Amino acid sequence: MHKPLLYYSTNLKAGAVPFSVALLKGQAPDRGLYLPQVIPQITRDEIHRFSGLPYRSIAFDIIRRFLAGEIEDEKLRDLVTDAYDYPVPLEKVYDRKYVMRLDQGPTASFKDFAARMMGRLMQHYLKQSGKELLILTATSGDTGSAVANAFYGLDNINVVVLFPREEVTERQRKQMTTLGKNVAVLALDAKFDDCQALVKRAFSDPDLEHLNLSSANSINIGRLVPQVVYYFYAFSVLRKNDPGDRVIFSVPSGNFGDMMGGIIAMKMGLPVKRFVIATNENDEFPKYLCSGTYNKTEPSKNCISSAMNVGHPSNLARLVALYGGVMNETGSIHQQADMNRMRNDMYSVSISDQMTRETIRSTFQRYRLLLEPHGAVGWAGLMEFLRSDPAEDTEDQLCVALETAHPAKFPEEIRRLTGFDPPLPASLEGLDDRREFLTALPADYMEFRKFLLKNFAL
Repeated sequence: MHKPLLYYSTNLKAGAVPFSVALLKGQAPDRGLYLPQVIPQITRDEIHRFSGLPYRSIAFDIIRRFLAGEIEDEKLRDLVTDAYDYPVPLEKVYDRKYVMRLDQGPTASFKDFAARMMGRLMQHYLKQSGKELLILTATSGDTGSAVANAFYGLDNINVVVLFPREEVTERQRKQMTTLGKNVAVLALDAKFDDCQALVKRAFSDPDLEHLNLSSANSINIGRLVPQVVYYFYAFSVLRKNDPGDRVIFSVPSGNFGDMMGGIIAMKMGLPVKRFVIATNENDEFPKYLCSGTYNKTEPSKNCISSAMNVGHPSNLARLVALYGGVMNETGSIHQQADMNRMRNDMYSVSISDQMTRETIRSTFQRYRLLLEPHGAVGWAGLMEFLRSDPAEDTEDQLCVALETAHPAKFPEEIRRLTGFDPPLPASLEGLDDRREFLTALPADYMEFRKFLLKNFAL
């Protein structure tokens, strides 16, 4: 018999709920984010048994621990197998330094790992209840296309994606706007944080309650749980047969959902020595980690690693909670986290656009390693960490930097820096010629609210 695993709100003013409720709600009623009351534990022996297993088998084992028997094992195994039908390359750069390419899914982004699994879980629970759902999601680049693809054509889910018109590449935009059907895309003359603020406000608007709103952003716990898996996978593939082997991960970070997946993996028992949290010029977290004082970057800065242009990462509330503090949705800290413990686990650095470009150019010239802007931030962050702590810069130290999008999503930048067009994955072929379905909207809540009521009210 599985012991029920309940999820609490980081704002501590809403009741604890099972995974299915947290998944379908997205955000807690008190505007907090859901976290498990108890993080499932996994032993070193269990982790070692992952070695040699395919990705989908590890995913099944990890995800089922968070569902606590809510879905039968056989059904969950089917959902996981259907979601993960693409490779997860671990590319050796030098010594035991690797890049994990999370760009082989249907939208060539790491967001596919979370969105595809979340979509299948949501559909499973909705079929059981006979309900419909309206997904609201803000995107700074890749979330929108991954969510739109994962939910496209489902008859019990509609999707509304909001994005900052001037801060995504053409291919990122067309991955969202060329679908139609149950996917509506709104282009705002705004920043990502403005888009995210509209979504969060809609969740707490009692006049929209009848629309049965939910989120597919990383504010949804259903996005984080699948992202725990690839940290376990990387270590299981690359580990040495040495009980003392530990890994350093470098995570390019914007809204901090990817990073939170890794932190949860570490809290479960994955032997992580350090997380390198690499941001672009939106440097609110490196400053917070250094000083203990949190200030949002307002407005957020427009960098070439566009999916990371976030001036106030939503998932910081979760991170603060896991280190004993309380941060509300606006970024106000009501109880300080254990900063010493956080600094012991994490190193954070801001990578400029100039350094990002130089990293793309130099890693290709030196290693024939092709990175896109987000992966370049992650790799540059790792190199900065190793320079700052020479004791960790050894041949034997396992390091894994995450590459979060396919270089072909940034053709102009790659062409300018390397002199050639990155090869186009099958998922992007023919995209440039497709018809777009797009609605322009001002960054005004009442206009957004009017759009939702006009198009989705029963």
